[in-house]
Amino acid sequence: MACVFVQFRCTPGRTYEVAEAVYDREIVSELFSTSGDWDLIAKVYIPDGEDVGRFLAERLFDIEGIQRTLTTMTFRAF
Repeated sequence: MACVFVQFRCTPGRTYEVAEAVYDREIVSELFSTSGDWDLIAKVYIPDGEDVGRFLAERLFDIEGIQRTLTTMTFRAF
């Protein structure tokens, strides 16, 4: 499995709705509220053989209230 982190910028006033919808999809292993340019960050494990972009787009990115996302891929370095 590949681990990615997805940051979400939400429509003002809709962060809690987005967070609930993200969590309800049962895709993320962890979900946090953050300060700064992004409202939420999620840790997601992508199954082996899945295309990361398609997996996320089909399972998360259609949630109303998401304005923008930033996906960070991780690599096993140690």
